[in-house]
Amino acid sequence: MPDKIVIQVIVSKPFMENTLIVSKEGRTDCVVVDPGLEPGKILQHLELTGLEPALFLLTHGHSDHIGGNTAMKKRWPSVPLVIGAGDAPMLTDPILNLSGLAGFPIVSPPADRVVRDLEEFTAAGLTFQVREIPGHSPGHVVYLVQNTSPLVVLGGDVLFEGSIGRTDFPGGSLRVLLSGIREKLYCLPDDTIVYPGHGATTTIGSERRTNPYCGENAGE
Repeated sequence: MPDKIVIQVIVSKPFMENTLIVSKEGRTDCVVVDPGLEPGKILQHLELTGLEPALFLLTHGHSDHIGGNTAMKKRWPSVPLVIGAGDAPMLTDPILNLSGLAGFPIVSPPADRVVRDLEEFTAAGLTFQVREIPGHSPGHVVYLVQNTSPLVVLGGDVLFEGSIGRTDFPGGSLRVLLSGIREKLYCLPDDTIVYPGHGATTTIGSERRTNPYCGENAGE
């Protein structure tokens, strides 16, 4: 039987970044993905729902996706903070995570664990597969939630509804990002749901057909 999962989206200003609270139906533990710049909203949601984090999971190291890490680790210091190996240095370096350049330096606690391409792990009763897709950041990863129907991708800033992640930040590459999307996401079933780091959910099939940057009729 496929796992039934519940995903709540908490949106943080000023960048309207999506923090995802992922849990398996019937369980009280969860995974918190990309704690944003308004951690009070996340903490309030967890308190109201009675969910307890088993993992803090990061898609990449830009400041709007790590801004809540300190508050999360202060509340749950023993819960591991996990990020792709290539972006781990960004957590503790305000220049690398772009916050220093914007004038509000953010320093996150360091990673408790780093993950790499195609690695699999379990947390909160769910199984995740890592797919490394750089181009928006040097070590950006997405997480494919296994054993769900339809499949679910926790996508960060790789693929959006009708768009893709920015590639003009340090370490970015349009060519690398497009290649990663086509090789590591477009191989998934059409009904796979993508939960991006900003904006609405979408599906692999819809983006493969119509995305102006990396769809079937897109030019490079």
